[in-house]
Amino acid sequence: MTDSLEQLRRCHFAVDLGAARTRVYVKGTGVAVDEPSVAAVNTRTGALIAVGEFAEKMTGRTPDYIRVVRPVSGGTVVDIEMAQRMLRQLLGDKMRRALRRKPFLRAAACTPHDADPLAQRATIETLVGLGARKVELVDTLIAAAVGCGLPVERAEATMIMVCGAAATQVAVLSLGSIVTAERIPVGGEAVDHAIVQHLRHQHELMLPSQSVRPLQIALAGNGLSPHGPASTEIHGRDVATGLARSVRVDTAAVRNAIQTPLTAVLDGIGKVLRDCPPDLVADLADRGIIMVGGSALLPGLDQMLRQATGMPVHIAERPDVCAVQGLGYMLEGKIEPLVLDPLAT
Repeated sequence: MTDSLEQLRRCHFAVDLGAARTRVYVKGTGVAVDEPSVAAVNTRTGALIAVGEFAEKMTGRTPDYIRVVRPVSGGTVVDIEMAQRMLRQLLGDKMRRALRRKPFLRAAACTPHDADPLAQRATIETLVGLGARKVELVDTLIAAAVGCGLPVERAEATMIMVCGAAATQVAVLSLGSIVTAERIPVGGEAVDHAIVQHLRHQHELMLPSQSVRPLQIALAGNGLSPHGPASTEIHGRDVATGLARSVRVDTAAVRNAIQTPLTAVLDGIGKVLRDCPPDLVADLADRGIIMVGGSALLPGLDQMLRQATGMPVHIAERPDVCAVQGLGYMLEGKIEPLVLDPLAT
């Protein structure tokens, strides 16, 4: 990481392309963009109609000739051209002109742990299309750890859990590098999907994709803990008749419905701890797990992990922006590399 820090200090902006949101950090300015990774396109003319929040509100409400697309899936760019168009629109003309004035524009970007070369290449080509002459890639786990203030450069264990929309990444870090890590293809979207399927099968109710946030409603109160409200009312569409209908849902049944995707997360944490050296696991018994990412705010998730692992579990102060904030710290030169003192002779 020491060698890459020198390269990152030369970068002018950094991008965190997530499945749910896209964030851009501009050196000397801070986080300039924090919008959903969504774009709306007119299929007749190919024109870009909207991006970000406005495009996300169009989901499920557009005529046939308007298509709402997500050019990023699971932290990987799946449509390079659309991702470039989306980023240009999100940055705006003023910011793009300021970046173009740089004589040798450099960019940094987050990539998921163990991203394959094709995924890395797609991220690089996306930023090259914005005018970047050189692109530095940083593992999302390291960027998030730096962003939430973990001492990643020290010879001590730190465990971080990045809870994304499409996947959850767990790692143990020491001396600025990843000792062991695991990427679980389960995230906030999988939990939402489990709730939607439960309501469809048990209550024959279909939920709107945007007007109702099923996770926040069904897990109101104390979330995954059994101390929340016994039931909650949810509005949706009847599967058989297509008419609007409201049902009162037992929150205990909802908690049971989402245990399957969350069990996969617990299995991933267990695998990381089993593969970790015993000395580092001893450090983790005191420091515990730091949760970052938008899905870290899932009500009661930290309590469930605490009970399952027996380790302290903490949520970062601003878990949703830790990764891009970590990139920003590296760009601004706020992270000092580890310096080994020579042996006295």
